Order: sequence, then C-alpha cells, then structure tokens
Amino acid sequence: MATGVALKSIRLNNLLSSSCVKALASQCRSFTSQLTEQQKEYQALSKEFADKYLKPNAAKHDLEGRFPFDVIKKLTATGLMGACVDEEYGGKGLDYLTLAVAVEELSRGCASTGMIASIHNFLYANLVNEKGTPEQKELFLRDYTKGSLGCFALSEPGAGTDVASIRTRAKKDGDHWILNGEKSWVTTAVEGSANIIFATFDPELKHKGIACFLVPMDVDGVFRGRKEAIMSVSACSRAVTSCALTLEDVRVPQSYLVGEPGEGFKIAMEQLDQGRIGIAAHAVGIAQAALDTAINYAKERQAFGKPLSRLPSVKDRLTDMCILVETARLATYRAATEVSTKNSAMAKYIAGRNAAAVADHCVQILGGKGLSTRYSAERHYRDARGTQIYGGVTDIQKRLVGHFLLKEHDAL
Repeated sequence: MATGVALKSIRLNNLLSSSCVKALASQCRSFTSQLTEQQKEYQALSKEFADKYLKPNAAKHDLEGRFPFDVIKKLTATGLMGACVDEEYGGKGLDYLTLAVAVEELSRGCASTGMIASIHNFLYANLVNEKGTPEQKELFLRDYTKGSLGCFALSEPGAGTDVASIRTRAKKDGDHWILNGEKSWVTTAVEGSANIIFATFDPELKHKGIACFLVPMDVDGVFRGRKEAIMSVSACSRAVTSCALTLEDVRVPQSYLVGEPGEGFKIAMEQLDQGRIGIAAHAVGIAQAALDTAINYAKERQAFGKPLSRLPSVKDRLTDMCILVETARLATYRAATEVSTKNSAMAKYIAGRNAAAVADHCVQILGGKGLSTRYSAERHYRDARGTQIYGGVTDIQKRLVGHFLLKEHDAL
C-alpha cells in the first residue's frame, strides 16, 4: 500500500514539474499588500507632514481658495515632488507604490495638496523622467524636483475622454513646431512653469496624428484663462487652481517634441494609466479622512445616553465605511504594483465610488453639522465627488475594465 502511494506521489510530482507547473504559474498572483521598510518610512514621513502642516490649514485653504505655496515648498524639501524621478536629476528614484502611499497620506491631511503632488508627479515628472531626452530632462525636469510645477494639458472644450478628437494643431516649420488651440481644466496652470501639450499634426489620422510637446509657460503665445470655479478640489476651484490655456502661434523647437510625431496618443494613454493610480490614492486619502472624522465625532457625540458609536445604525455605517476604504486601498496598491490599464482603471473606479460613499456616510453621521462649512465632512463630500470625474469618469473606467477583461479571455 505504501509503495503504491509513493508511486502515485512520484507520478504527480512528475506531472507538476512539467506542463502543470507552467499552467499553475501562469495563474498565480505576485501582488502583496505588505509594504517594504522604505515604503513604510515614506508613509510615516507623509503622515507626519500631513498632521503637522496640512490638517490644521486644510479648511482655511479650501474656504479662501488659496494655493498652498508655503506647504508645497516644505513638501519639495522632503523630495516628494520628485518621488520617482532618477536621482541624477534631483529625484528620489522611488517606485509608484511608495508615491501612491505618500499621495494617500497627503490627501488625508489636505485633498488639495494631495492633488497637486499627484498631478505633478504621476502626470508630469514621471513622463519627462521616463520618456524625455537628456536635454529635455535638464530643461524640464531638474528644476521640477526643486519647486517648479509641471502641468498636463490633454482635455479640450470639445475633447475630453475622446482623446483622438483633440483639435489643437501642431504645424511643422523647419526645425520648429507651431501650436494653435485651446486646452481645458489644466490643473495648477496658474502657478505652473511648463506644460505637457498634446496636439494633432493631422486630424484625419485621428489618434495616429497626435504628438506630445513640452512647452514653457512663459513662451510667447501661451495665455492663461480665468481660474475655474468648481464645487470641489477637482480641477479645481479651491486651494488647487485650474484654468484654460490658449495657444496662439506658439513656436517651440523640434527638441521639445517628446518621442516621435504620431506617438502622442500612446504616450497620453500610458501616462493616464499612471495618473489614475494617483487619483485612486488621492480618493483613498479623502475617504480615510472622512472615516476618521466620522469615528471621532461618533465617539464624542452623545445620544440616548451613550456615544453615537454604540448605536447599531451608526456602528453599521462605520463598518461599511471601513470596508469601502480598505477595498479601495487594496485595489490602489495592486494598480501601483502591477501597472496596467485594467488595474489602474479598476482602482480609480473603486476608489472614486467608495470615497463618495464613505463621505456620504460621514455627512449622515454628523447630521446637521455634516452640512456646515465649519466642519470637515462637507469638504470631504465635495472632494470625494470630484475623484469620479477628473482623470476619466467612472463610466469610462468601467468600460475599460470590461474591455480588457474580455480581451484577456479572448472574448472580444
């Protein structure tokens, strides 16, 4: 009997050592939510920074619509405004997950500051660091780890989600390009020093006719529009600014072109995969802030002779909030660890929806105080709602997840 079992075990091992092992390996998941010691250090650094400099001033910046210049200067000193940039150009050379963890903690303290850090890093600095030439990095990256802000201009009045329909034109003129058009919702464009501009050199080619340019904000022909007034940090009427950009015969040298003509669409899509990770982390931070607000209030507020936290209905809400926050956090960590369109779209979809739900619970728990601008609940509610819009609306994120899901299973 023992010999028979041993033989069966040998045959099973032989099977597992060949094709079965390969099949099983293809199905295994390498993702883990365990942070490394370095990631924990930057998480702690960001948390301490948020508690010391952001939370005490978040409401004031929000109500006054004041851009947090002093805070960004302090944040730059930590190295987090060039988190993933190569050390050669003044960055820290960190991975996306470390940056995402930092953005979450910053957003927990102040959604506006977290948004600035997210856009500057994930959409501007990382693009120049990964796709720029040495000359471009010297001009458009080195100073951007030391305090200068970079912007990402893709959306237009008639083209947002439909990137292939952008109308900003790029015309070749010798060893220069001439840009004409209008961009919308350009975050931090009021304070920014340079922009990543996407333009088409041939609208008939659709996405194949798009090019990507680095454009200084002080070049002739670049005009900033008025600051947009919006309900939340989203794109952004509060402490983060946003405005339209008009380009009139803007002349830039060939050396400011990122990649080759026709590669702009691919560059934009790859960068948006990163950008969604940043927004997801941003949303998780807002959700965590809303949960913290609700718990602190429920512990102190007395009703029916006991704290609100002991009432079954409130306890259920807090439980739901905790589950929503943790689910969004895990999806975001996964997207930052294994970057893909499907993962980043899924993370943004989950984090945005969950943040809005958590913020809604927070307002409900605070009752009348949840509607008052004297308390943070209504700010979290506004900030959370924006995360379902900018960087790609939730409807599109859902479509992206479905597309790549079916593609993986050869079901398109």
